[in-house]
Amino acid sequence: MAGTVTNLDAFKENHETKTVNTNRKLKVGIIGTGWIAGAHIENYKKMPDVELVAAADLIPGKAEKFMKDWGYPDAHIYLSGHEMLEKEPDLDAVSICTYNRQHAPCAIDALEHGVNVLLEKPFTVTIEEAVEVMKAEKKSGKILSIGFQPRFNPNMQMIKKIIESGELGKVYYIQTGGGRRHGIPTPFGTSFIEEETAGIGALADIGCYSLDMCLNAIGYPKPLTVSGFKTDYFGKNPSYWTNDGKPANYADLFGVDDFAGGFIRLEGGVMLDFRISWAMHMDTAGDTLILGTKGGMRIPSTECWNGSIGGPLKIYHDVGGTQVEYEIPMKQNTKEGEFFHKIRSFLDAIKNGGTAPVPSSQIVYNQAIIDGLVKSSNLRREIKIKIPEL
Repeated sequence: MAGTVTNLDAFKENHETKTVNTNRKLKVGIIGTGWIAGAHIENYKKMPDVELVAAADLIPGKAEKFMKDWGYPDAHIYLSGHEMLEKEPDLDAVSICTYNRQHAPCAIDALEHGVNVLLEKPFTVTIEEAVEVMKAEKKSGKILSIGFQPRFNPNMQMIKKIIESGELGKVYYIQTGGGRRHGIPTPFGTSFIEEETAGIGALADIGCYSLDMCLNAIGYPKPLTVSGFKTDYFGKNPSYWTNDGKPANYADLFGVDDFAGGFIRLEGGVMLDFRISWAMHMDTAGDTLILGTKGGMRIPSTECWNGSIGGPLKIYHDVGGTQVEYEIPMKQNTKEGEFFHKIRSFLDAIKNGGTAPVPSSQIVYNQAIIDGLVKSSNLRREIKIKIPEL
């Protein structure tokens, strides 16, 4: 039986474009000029209150070409983020777009130089690294925001708004994850798949997004225990690579997870059933299901997890003793897109003395789950999640 939600207008979002004050321009640098840096600079270019002044990359010539290609031939170029921070004392902010293993050291260095940081996901590789970054953040008094642009997707915001409205009652169980059937990312080399550069694989690349979608919606409860597993069956198979026209030795270089899953107990009596994939013999790892005492929500999966949803949200509950369900129509994204709002919110926080749009105090729990899944898998047993004190 179909039904209708009492007041759909209650779930509407306001996406009015704000006027930007250009009296003060922020000087911004980029550390790491690989693929994701392109999304950063593309959106910084749209900001009338930003001056892109510098870029750093450890590969000679890479940062220089990157900045020239994007229309900044006069930008200062460096071979390390540290050198840039030392020689650019007027920097207001940096985007850190390095491979995973360099997230923590680059973020700590920038914060210790008194520079605000927009740090690409994942936060770090280990929970211990995340806490060290947070210590530097606390000591510096600067803004550290983590790069979770799906937070700015109106459909993601709808999920949180529905749960906060009480429509589902008390949430007690979540099934989430998703991923790809055939999509280990090696578009520009092997930095995503080597242990020494990536540290973690599908968990870090797209698993963190799936976790954030649900944890943010329910208020980011503290994770307590985890029983996890991870595999590398596809990445270690030479035929996976040769069938894609890539070198067979990618299998030897592969040192991370291509599939992972587990059960996580959260504070407040919530059980999280999680799985994520770069490669599997299945078209989907399943829709996200959020079960509450008054209702349930189904969030359709996507073919390739991209930080959005695969169709209208569906709500299930009982009305007058009858089982009913209804759809929440999908919301159109803003013309600027999630990445624009990720950058804009970070800049506004700096200029207005605000707080981090995606704060480390939340994402540390995300990182603790990922770290716990890895450790539990290695130990082959359930473990307690321990977050070191700041």
